[in-house]
Amino acid sequence: MNLKRVVVTGLGALTPIGNTIEEYWEALRTGKSGCAPVTHYDAEKFKTKFACEVKNYNPIDYFDRKEARKLDKFAQFAIVASEEAIKDAAIDLATVDKFRIGVIWGAGIGGIETFQQEVLNYAAGDGTPRFNPFFIPKMIADIAPGHISIRNGFMGPNYTTVSACASSANAMIDAFTYIRLGHCDMIVTGGSEAAVTIAGMGGFNAMHALSTRNESPETASRPFDATRDGFVLGEGGGALILEEYEHAKARGAKIYAEVVGGGMSSDAYHMTAPHPEGIGVERVMLNCLQDAGIKPEDVDAINTHGTSTPLGDVAELKAITKVFGDHAPNININSTKSMTGHLLGAAGAIEAIASILAMEHGIVPPTINHTTVDESIDPSLNLTLNKAQKREIKYAMSNTFGFGGHNACVLFKKLDE
Repeated sequence: MNLKRVVVTGLGALTPIGNTIEEYWEALRTGKSGCAPVTHYDAEKFKTKFACEVKNYNPIDYFDRKEARKLDKFAQFAIVASEEAIKDAAIDLATVDKFRIGVIWGAGIGGIETFQQEVLNYAAGDGTPRFNPFFIPKMIADIAPGHISIRNGFMGPNYTTVSACASSANAMIDAFTYIRLGHCDMIVTGGSEAAVTIAGMGGFNAMHALSTRNESPETASRPFDATRDGFVLGEGGGALILEEYEHAKARGAKIYAEVVGGGMSSDAYHMTAPHPEGIGVERVMLNCLQDAGIKPEDVDAINTHGTSTPLGDVAELKAITKVFGDHAPNININSTKSMTGHLLGAAGAIEAIASILAMEHGIVPPTINHTTVDESIDPSLNLTLNKAQKREIKYAMSNTFGFGGHNACVLFKKLDE
């Protein structure tokens, strides 16, 4: 079968460190932390009192009041990010074949704030079920791509991938596959999440998964550092327009990068902990390289899953050392979660965008907040610590892993026509 080439022609982002692509890149480049005390609710009694919230966001700036009331925040984030990406791609909605444009979105949780509020309202009442008629359509994880397609009339494949924190990476791989098989001309893909809520924070605290560095929130997300104590919860959304190469070229679209490979695997080990030797992570990167048809020594940069957890960071770096061997020290390895926190189901999307922008600008964003060497990590690895590094990047890899052992890996190439 003759597989089509797939390229990225539009980007959109709403993140804890920037509400547009331009703002997001500037913050990445300069190593800005998005972590601060929680403002969405009173976190005083919680073990963790901070998060990476989206700043200066008011839904009324994007939606009328009636529409905003019908949308959970995770769906709002999805719409805002996708609208920026569609505009960036300069798609003429009047001339494109909308039957050949799909929306494949990722969300690990969906409308948790809506669910939480409806249950609290019921508990505070007299026992009579008075639920909001928009409760279900606001909450369900698949509603975000539904809204994106309705607003734009896109009538191709439309669904949500749910694989915990790997959700949006899986969405991108599905979108890549649909296009290269010839089923679509374009797909809006990415992910969004809005889990900085009482239930979200309380649940992750109960698992002892979150950092409790309350005295210094801005330094709490510290991947690869010996003193890391858990991840920082984040929120937001990221969108990418994937497009068939000849279709993009014919309409004169700007092309950011080519998508050349996607890999998936399972740890088959534990609900939440990675395999200590990183076996599943090793396999997902090998699968991605094989799919792309390139050698390990071709890879210049890896944006790791790098959540700042004691087990996960070490396992991932062990896997990188195994897969890339003698070439591993030549790769710029980083974790942009040190700045954004962990956006759960949206992580893969915003980190893929970071990889693409790093490739475009020839700058690898730093892994910030590193102060103490972890002796269990190979000292020869270049973890791009604390300061961005200039680097010509031809191939960039983005890793994303989720509870349940879900592993996804996406590989981008700088286009050379």
